[in-house]
Amino acid sequence: MKLAYLCKYVPVELPESMGIEMVRMTPDVTDFERADQLLHPNLCSFIKAALEEYAAGDYDGIVLTNCCDSSRRLYDCIREEFPERFSHLLDVPRMMTKEASALYADAVGGLAEHLEKYTGRTFEEDRLRHLLKQTETGPDASAQEDAAVHLILMGARIGAAVRQMIREYDVMTVADLTCTETERRYLVGEDEPLKEAYASALLNQFPCMRMADIGERMRRLQEVRDRADGILYHTMKFCDMYSYEFASLNRDETLPVLKIDTDSTPQAAGQIRTRLEAFFESILQARGLPPEKIRKVKLPEVAGEDGNEESMFWKKKENSVRAVKKRRGSGPVRKEDIRVVGIDSGSTSTNAVLINGDREILSSVVIRTGSKSIVSAEDAYRQVVEKAGVRPEDVNLLISTGYGRVNLDFADRDLTEISCHGRGANYFNPEVRTILDIGGQDSKAIRIDQEGNVLDFAMNDKCAAGTGRFLEMMASTLSVSLDELGPLSLDWKEDIDISSMCSVFAESEVISLIADNKEKADIAHGVHKSIASRAVSLMKRVGMDEGFMMTGGVAKNQGAVREIEKKLGHHLYICENPEIVGAVGAALFGLDELLS
Repeated sequence: MKLAYLCKYVPVELPESMGIEMVRMTPDVTDFERADQLLHPNLCSFIKAALEEYAAGDYDGIVLTNCCDSSRRLYDCIREEFPERFSHLLDVPRMMTKEASALYADAVGGLAEHLEKYTGRTFEEDRLRHLLKQTETGPDASAQEDAAVHLILMGARIGAAVRQMIREYDVMTVADLTCTETERRYLVGEDEPLKEAYASALLNQFPCMRMADIGERMRRLQEVRDRADGILYHTMKFCDMYSYEFASLNRDETLPVLKIDTDSTPQAAGQIRTRLEAFFESILQARGLPPEKIRKVKLPEVAGEDGNEESMFWKKKENSVRAVKKRRGSGPVRKEDIRVVGIDSGSTSTNAVLINGDREILSSVVIRTGSKSIVSAEDAYRQVVEKAGVRPEDVNLLISTGYGRVNLDFADRDLTEISCHGRGANYFNPEVRTILDIGGQDSKAIRIDQEGNVLDFAMNDKCAAGTGRFLEMMASTLSVSLDELGPLSLDWKEDIDISSMCSVFAESEVISLIADNKEKADIAHGVHKSIASRAVSLMKRVGMDEGFMMTGGVAKNQGAVREIEKKLGHHLYICENPEIVGAVGAALFGLDELLS
């Protein structure tokens, strides 16, 4: 018999003492098709994912707790949809007092009785006591102390997909203070009443946010914070329980904190990876280390003739071997012979830049990203090399960035567009401290120091509102080209507000305004005001250090730039070609490596 459970307060050892397999579900699903039919659409995405996994899995039943309204709703749904399976809801007290332990001991006893009745098996206290005795030592907590980044995990439980992403980097988890990732260690004396002592041990675990006294959470953080470089704080969509703690942490904590918000699906994997990498890169840069040091994979086959393994962290690609051997095998590359290419593979455009050893831009290209990022990137590479009049074999290093960066097999390595935009912005204007980058599918606000190192950043979520794609939708609805939308909005007369931040709802608003015979220029102006409000809100999240720059394709839209400047109250510096800033930054990071 196999039972599922979700909450750490479930007395897992009790069913196990009866020969029942207990499996903690960590759902990562592709959609909520069944859950949306059976549960409210705005219910916690984790609970919806749990229902999807439970329905698809070979579970004989489930044990839940009343930790929140969503969990109780899940229990009601499972009882109705799977009446033949075992289901039990435990009433967990919010206190950790002697009286609360007595109440929970009764609840634990109720679970034992229910299991005995359902399975025909007998619960024996001696077997449970034996199992609890085995938890006293706990697992080995040894880890790689020499990792590039030491991290504390906090907040709601982190799904398997995100945990796998973290494991791909040279990161050590100093402490896992998320909802369920605590060790199950219970010290129950031989002479203590078993159920009461067991219930007390369960309630006195590292507390989740539903408990009345959560002081132990901050006490535990203070114990480990000096060993960490940063905090990764995870929250779940449509769940506010941990958002309150994050708000306090973000206000008072001196360690860098990154918040990621997931919904138990892989749909935002690209953005999550970008945020993680940018967070790790910024931590390293703050310590004066190159951002690529976070990479775990080394190339043993590029060892020098003396047998020393290559010291940098490179991706295992054929071209990487070519580039490193050319650079190291025949001695240092002369500065005047250096050629580095940076490619920014974005959702809308693919941008490539070729620079020399004196940091001069020899050529640049901007092309439309087609259906395959690799094809567009290869095309951009060929064009930028031909435009500079050099041979492909003369290129010493190729660095990729942007959302498509990990798919460019011919690149020597990749960096996030956040780090690259910071470095590129500093190249074009050393006075810049705050960057607004609005691309085809996302928006970013980045705060940098005088060297172009990232101090903080914020990204929009999966919604396309406030991005280039949003403007494309609005231009199409107004029956004008994207290039016409900006100049058109400058001739506005009536001040119109587009109230919705959602692209779909905003499109409906525009259609209604057209039906009301509003002028296109006035509607376009309202669209750009909407973009400006969202952009400035994003910038406020990272701080408003003066020296503002706008990058990305939307920086070429005069209407959007004017409204953002008006909302911001400051001038935006925009270089001649704002789309290549990220590619320039990527190339500069490569140049640093060659000259080091």
